[in-house]
Amino acid sequence: MNSIDVSLFDSDIVYVSKANSRREVFKEVSDDLFKRGYVKESFLDNLNTREDAYPTGVDMTPVSTDYPNVAIPHTEANFVYKRKIVPVKLENPIQFHNMIDPSQKIEVEFLFMILNNDPEGQANVLAEIMDFLTQTPKEKLLEFFGSDSKTDIFNFLENNFTKVSN
Repeated sequence: MNSIDVSLFDSDIVYVSKANSRREVFKEVSDDLFKRGYVKESFLDNLNTREDAYPTGVDMTPVSTDYPNVAIPHTEANFVYKRKIVPVKLENPIQFHNMIDPSQKIEVEFLFMILNNDPEGQANVLAEIMDFLTQTPKEKLLEFFGSDSKTDIFNFLENNFTKVSN
């Protein structure tokens, strides 16, 4: 597969959220994505249902104990119109269940929400995100996670995400 290109990110759908719960942040982001024509009205319900059944929290401590944990929420292709990665910086850590051990809850500070209208492409996008998280130099990734500017987050991803797999 070719490396993912910058078109997976859109400066209009980068979020910094003050939400205090998973459902609250999902609603905030989903409502805006729906208004902008990225997802169907049924997206939010399906996103929550999928997250309940298949948790997406990623414990980053094996990569670095300095990194915040992330989550990579997504749902099936028939609920979205476009293929994008939606970055969401959480100002307040939110509990997600761990993807590897769903009985474990972890505090998450950043979401990479996958919108994928290609049913075959979900695993590829997930792999690209994991490559970005494990292969970006530590000092650069710490700076990225520390940012609360939508513009800085978008620019970092635009300038660094594609370079991971090249």
